[in-house]
Amino acid sequence: MNKPSDLPQAALAQVGVSRPHESAALHVSGEARYTDDIPEAQGTLHAALGLSPLAHGRLLGVDLELLRRQPGVVAVLTAADLPGENNCGPLVHDDPILADGELRYLGQPVFAVIATDRELARRACALAKQAIRAEPLPPILTAREAHAAGQYVVPPMHLTRGEPAAALASAPQRLEGEWSVGGQEQFYLEGQISYALPQEGQSLLLHCSTQHPSEMQQLVAHALGWSAHQVQVQCRRMGGGFGGKESQSALFACVAAVAAMRLGRPVKLRLDRDDDFLITGRRHGFDYRWQVGFDEQGHILAAEIELISNCGHSADLSAPVMARALCHFDNAYWLPHVAMHGFCARTNTQSNTAFRGFGGPQGALAIEMILDSVARRLGLDPLLVRQRNFYRSEGGRDVTPYGQQVEDNILEPLTQRLIAQSDYWQRRAAIQAFNATSPVLKKGLALTPLKFGISFNVVHLNQAGALVHIYTDGSVLVNHGGTEMGQGLNTKVAQVVAHELGVDLGRVRASATDTSKVANTSATAASTGADLNGKAAQDAARRIKTRLMPLAARLLGCTESELCFAGGRVAGGGREIGFAELVSKAYLERFQLWSEGFYATPGLHWDRSRLQGRPFYYYAYGAAVAEVLVDTLSGESRVLRADVLHDVGQSLNPALDIGQVEGAFVQGMGWLTMEELKWHPQTGLLLTHAPSTYKIPTANDMPLDFRVALFDAPNREDSIHRSKAVGEPPLLLPFSVLLAIKDAVAATGPVRWDPPLRAPATAEAVLRALLSRP
Repeated sequence: MNKPSDLPQAALAQVGVSRPHESAALHVSGEARYTDDIPEAQGTLHAALGLSPLAHGRLLGVDLELLRRQPGVVAVLTAADLPGENNCGPLVHDDPILADGELRYLGQPVFAVIATDRELARRACALAKQAIRAEPLPPILTAREAHAAGQYVVPPMHLTRGEPAAALASAPQRLEGEWSVGGQEQFYLEGQISYALPQEGQSLLLHCSTQHPSEMQQLVAHALGWSAHQVQVQCRRMGGGFGGKESQSALFACVAAVAAMRLGRPVKLRLDRDDDFLITGRRHGFDYRWQVGFDEQGHILAAEIELISNCGHSADLSAPVMARALCHFDNAYWLPHVAMHGFCARTNTQSNTAFRGFGGPQGALAIEMILDSVARRLGLDPLLVRQRNFYRSEGGRDVTPYGQQVEDNILEPLTQRLIAQSDYWQRRAAIQAFNATSPVLKKGLALTPLKFGISFNVVHLNQAGALVHIYTDGSVLVNHGGTEMGQGLNTKVAQVVAHELGVDLGRVRASATDTSKVANTSATAASTGADLNGKAAQDAARRIKTRLMPLAARLLGCTESELCFAGGRVAGGGREIGFAELVSKAYLERFQLWSEGFYATPGLHWDRSRLQGRPFYYYAYGAAVAEVLVDTLSGESRVLRADVLHDVGQSLNPALDIGQVEGAFVQGMGWLTMEELKWHPQTGLLLTHAPSTYKIPTANDMPLDFRVALFDAPNREDSIHRSKAVGEPPLLLPFSVLLAIKDAVAATGPVRWDPPLRAPATAEAVLRALLSRP
């Protein structure tokens, strides 16, 4: 026994401090192991997929003999070879693993070739046009076409508050319009991949790059006609996900699994980037039709909007994406009378899916564009119009259209701080002076706020489990249901466990996500990874700590209330013992040194039929100011400066959180300014299916002056250490970039001109807007 340390508790804290990503050194050294890096077992075969050459058609047959004759081919699988259900749809069973009877989009997997070598499998699949016999049918390729034809993947959704029709009719000012925003490819660095290894006793081990191991377990089991306990899914890390590996890893997992069990040999399926683009879906593009009523000060009195999403050929996650879009149309603003109509259009294109923000950005962007148009109609600065419409606690202006009270509103102080820090009004005057003397180059400025709800909008998904082991040397292993895709989730969870047990972070290790360790997990999505899994891991660590406390109190001669676990020691009553020594003694006295943990988010309820309730545990807030320069001769734009102030509550790890905010800003900026998806209008071929034709942001596209700060205020809800989610909300911050470009374009026309700038605001889109000057 030694005397207690005099170190201050702050110096011993493991949360609330910046720590490097737990795999940072492994990432830069190349030692970090991804699914494709797992050493291949002897006899491993490789699969590739034969894709539909038609956007729509009747599948008449496949020339299997042609494919089987190709070098290295071991087997060819079609839908008829699936022993279980031919479905990989997560919610609605409308998404076949392999096409059966109908071809739904150009790029749909029709057959799988399994060969001794990956390139030989791909060469055989390149014969798909010759092997597939089909009768063409007319395709529907745009959401507007599908909407006009009444073709939807799920029934329309409607959310109404007040009397919008009457309020619109009596409003002093009215505007109406149509607008659209494109989709966005996730473009994860590591493509889709699954590696299936048959095990003894009719069971399977599946290594899969997925955000949802439990869903992969269930869908693979269904495809095989098995029970879930026969399938074990592991994922140590992903090279990015962004929602694209939430549900859409399933098709590849199922094909690899069925092939492996049919042939009794390990099978790996790793997509080529072009095939990844052609097969998988992405962020939903949205079309909008809206009308709004307002007064002379810019207060919104009523709004009605149609939101039409391009869902592709199947439902996938389109229903909850639309629900979240409807629940985020209000963004930061009080809308007294509002009617929202959501239509999930079925088209003959890839089935669109989750993407960072999950419909929230598409919903919130609509009201931001509307408010900008209102401000230009009235000749007011858009920032003033936004502030006048903020949610406020007085006058009942703090309830959302879906019935949730905005209780934690920090928009006004956050916005005021950003206005001051960014010198918004001084720069606004300077930009006006610059534009007055610059005929070709124009500057624009915009400030946009955000309010983003945190939780899955399907209540039962808001749960998590964890497993914590303490070994006799005092080291700790934690396993949880979340998946690591570069965002630092394992680092944060390890910090939480280290803090709870009072040990140094280096004594805690997070292991691979594994369905045999923590079962029935939710996807790592909806920005809930740290919230849910951090709480579950804390619960597990706390259970072990509670078991150790009577022994520690006895050894130290104090009460349990006097104990302090910190700095790798346990102190109390003026004495202390090393944590490892306490654990060793506990083992000798037969204490349980492992525990499960569980967490379910409290207070949530949601009526999906009425779109009413409390779907979110809390809101995250933020705001950004962007200044851009536009060349009116070429349409090119450049972000000169971006000031960001984002609310992450009491940050678990400020360094990781700032990195998430920066990454989300640039990714959202890419969606709104340069990433453009194009399909051939007759054939339905995705033309932008490779890095050569689809442009994502590079280091050269970063704001020249990028200032990111965290608004440090504890979460009023009992989240993990009073932190807030940071994955998705900051993707709304670059709305400021799009609206700053629009501001610069508006500077070329007459006063109160509202340029028809679409998104993405590519150079071509900017030029079209400029050419529409009155």
